[in-house]
Amino acid sequence: MSITPDDLIGLARELEKSNRQPPLPKSNRDVRDFLALDPQRLARITAQAKAPLKDAAAVNSTRWALWRGLKATGLNVGVGTGARTKWNRKRFSIPKAHSLDAACVGRLDAVQGWQQPVLSIKATGRGSYQRTRLSKHGFPRGYLTRQKQHFGFQTGDMVKAFVTTGKKTGTYLGRVAVRASGSFNIQSATGLIQGVHHRFCTLVQRADGYGYAFTKIANTQGDAGSGAACAAALSLPGLNAGVSRTNR
Repeated sequence: MSITPDDLIGLARELEKSNRQPPLPKSNRDVRDFLALDPQRLARITAQAKAPLKDAAAVNSTRWALWRGLKATGLNVGVGTGARTKWNRKRFSIPKAHSLDAACVGRLDAVQGWQQPVLSIKATGRGSYQRTRLSKHGFPRGYLTRQKQHFGFQTGDMVKAFVTTGKKTGTYLGRVAVRASGSFNIQSATGLIQGVHHRFCTLVQRADGYGYAFTKIANTQGDAGSGAACAAALSLPGLNAGVSRTNR
């Protein structure tokens, strides 16, 4: 089989066409023109476009009712748009965080003293009914004790430990994970402290299903949010009551 020059020219043209970017199917055409051959799809889209925004209307009504109720108390209440909040945050060089957004609402001349620790609360649960830990293949790899309390403590309690001897000498405050051996783990704001004996621990608050920690908002990451200390301080598990921390 011989290949003529015309065949080569035709092959080159086909390759050139295949390398071109195809045009957008809809581009800026009107949806009625684009779906002229698909009336059912067009009808579904147009019906959705005409649907009333009842959820947004309910939120707006509730928001203004709340504002009127606060104004009726006689307090100085200010409101503002989300765009103004972001503008205030940008011009004051304040990082993105929920607590700091609340300080940037409305007409402001300055925001001072915002570098304050923030109380972070995370739902951690109250324990687990499953007392057998399984591997990824479904085989038992460990068992939890049948009782939740050991030496007067249970996983999730907030404790303060005064360690006077050993390599871990110091004072620690945080959420505890208990063991039947009496060697506890404490998740503090600075990290995980393992192997703290129960005799050094003093109960501060009983477990209520939440983890609490004071965290500092990172001011070097722009809109990235809070720093890594927040995740570290709240990473102690509530469901895995027999281990020191979750597998993340």
